[in-house]
Amino acid sequence: LHWFRLPARMANAEAQCNIGVYYYWGVEGVSQDYAESVKWFRQAAKLGNAKARYWLGRCYFQGTGVEVNHAESTKWCRLAAEQGLAAAQNDLGRRYENGISVEQDYSEATKWYRLAAEQGLAEAQYNLGHCYYNGIGVEQDYSEAAKWYRLAAEQGDEEAIKALKELDKE
Repeated sequence: LHWFRLPARMANAEAQCNIGVYYYWGVEGVSQDYAESVKWFRQAAKLGNAKARYWLGRCYFQGTGVEVNHAESTKWCRLAAEQGLAAAQNDLGRRYENGISVEQDYSEATKWYRLAAEQGLAEAQYNLGHCYYNGIGVEQDYSEAAKWYRLAAEQGDEEAIKALKELDKE
């Protein structure tokens, strides 16, 4: 933590985000303090750090260090997703698929899943495969579903491994 303090004071968004992570998890001799983590995430997020924006969104979603606020959570998640952060893109896809603080929109969900999946995020690859398997936001296509499930399974994604086995039975 000591190594991040000076750069953080100099408005280094990455250092600020790292301090937030240390407080969030309570690692490296730092006591877990969610409110303190939110403070650091917010500073870095305002400076445009995508990871901090995603973390801040997670905190608002879970009520970790702040009151639960799904609209605020989605705002920060969207900013991170628009910056290309795969985890945020996948999260935004899930929000659109399930109508969490946005109007449910399956094609928008698959758009965000695809952006994250193309970056190699296993969870997004599984989610996109699930969409193709079930025809959610896309035309149902078992071979396309298998392609995305396989990519996720190659990374050890258990849900994708199960889905591939089910697909093989059909």
